Amino acid sequence: MDEKNVKDVIIELRRSTGMNRKEFCNYFGIPYRTVTEWELGNRKMPEYVLRMMEYQVRMEKLAKDKGEGNGK
Repeated sequence: MDEKNVKDVIIELRRSTGMNRKEFCNYFGIPYRTVTEWELGNRKMPEYVLRMMEYQVRMEKLAKDKGEGNGK
């Protein structure tokens, strides 16, 4: 994945959660400045970190969807 795509994917991932940048950083335990630099394309985000973040968002969304379907 090239630099531009990683930058766009991290922004889209954050937006898909409905979180602002500060909330997103706190949720994942990543410094605000680091995420800002990733989103601006000034620093390269390791692809394995992006994959792990995407996985966590998918799994938690799946868990929430299942919980809502069961009336919880």
